Amino acid sequence: MMIRKMILALLSLGVFASSCSDDETSLIIPNAGILIGGPFTFFVDGIPDNVSGISTDANAVGSNSTFVVTDDLGNILGLPPTLAALEGVNFDDAGEGVCFIWYLRYEDGLTGAEVGMNANNLEGSFDLSNSISVFRNPEPNAGILSGGPFTFIVDGMPDNVSGISTDANAIGTNSTFVVTDDLGNILGLPPTLAALEGVNFDDAGTGVCLIWYLRFEDGLMGAEVGMNADGLQGTFNLSNSITVNRKAKPEAGTLSGGPFTFCIDGQVDNLTGISTDSNAVGTNSTFVITDDLGNILGMPPTLSALEGVNFDSAGAGVCLIWYLRFEDGLMGAEVGMNANNLQGYFSLSNAIMVTRNEVNAGAITGGPFTFDVDGTPDFVTGITLDGTAKGTNSTWVITDASGNILGLPPTLSAVEGVNFDEAGTGVCLIWYLRFENGLVGATMGENTNNLQGCFDLSNPITVNRI
Repeated sequence: MMIRKMILALLSLGVFASSCSDDETSLIIPNAGILIGGPFTFFVDGIPDNVSGISTDANAVGSNSTFVVTDDLGNILGLPPTLAALEGVNFDDAGEGVCFIWYLRYEDGLTGAEVGMNANNLEGSFDLSNSISVFRNPEPNAGILSGGPFTFIVDGMPDNVSGISTDANAIGTNSTFVVTDDLGNILGLPPTLAALEGVNFDDAGTGVCLIWYLRFEDGLMGAEVGMNADGLQGTFNLSNSITVNRKAKPEAGTLSGGPFTFCIDGQVDNLTGISTDSNAVGTNSTFVITDDLGNILGMPPTLSALEGVNFDSAGAGVCLIWYLRFEDGLMGAEVGMNANNLQGYFSLSNAIMVTRNEVNAGAITGGPFTFDVDGTPDFVTGITLDGTAKGTNSTWVITDASGNILGLPPTLSAVEGVNFDEAGTGVCLIWYLRFENGLVGATMGENTNNLQGCFDLSNPITVNRI
């Protein structure tokens, strides 16, 4: 550059003749002219990036020419000798930064035009054009999206995400959040974190949403509601996704079967024929057995486990069986707690009642009695109960020695009103019977060995009729 200026100064002073003879050599003053094209912006993404559309000045002057590629400090990175060679340069290989492309016209003897030298230190007769910038930007990187996952219940109450954060090292000129369904269909594009936290996911109904963070450069196509994130085109990067599960409110539905009535008699008592509602909703489920006050006695996890419960072991009383559907985080579902105090997202079905009856005729005292069949009325007296009897219903039973039922006096007074002289000679047995509804076989002419139901017979008292 300095040499060119010196030559121009000498010309102005007339040092050089304005014309030369045929045998004199003409002085050439290099002029690179104007370099046209660009600027260029590329992204370092492993895909070749080449310049195109560059043209040199048709009036450029100089015996020799080359293109010069420098960094932003003028350090020479390359000297493509032709436009074709320049267009063959892959700027992606240079990594991130800024390059300048120059056009150089020069005369023989130029020094400093070497890779690794600095274009500011060229010496000789030369001229550099204007420069064209080549920006080698880093590829957009959305980084890691932190927070969640989230689980909401669609119950008419607003559900908003919170605690989400983006990567501080994320790169890209533009950014937005993207909300899609689980197939990638774009449901929303909240531009900021505040906008994302303002989205009410309860409005979306049940299903799964995915939240993404998007960093991108100008010209991105396909980032629209109704499009699919898999169809984005341009220079962009999507982060990992955060899942938002939108679940239906738990519904236990209707529990069918029963009610059940068992007799506490040492025999195993199991439930059968119970079924749950096929439309029941809820991530988790269990059966719950409570007493009649709601105190939790057991939680059989499956119908099979419920049917394996021996209710005879529970003693007399009333149990209630419920079906429970619930989401994670339920509190209070423990043996010893009360089902009325459950907290969380849950639903209890209707209850099926299990009545556990305990029948005990106790012991009767009195007698034995011996009467003469002589036409004079014979009555029993002094019979007593021991006070331990249990059972909804009661009666006295008079049988022969073989257990055949001869009479069923309903009360002790009625027993004492029986005239055993009329029965003729033989042996009678007096029993006390406690029983629950549904007893079969307690009729005259039947045998006590054939009684069926929930009942208990006391010890007998003998009546001899001689």
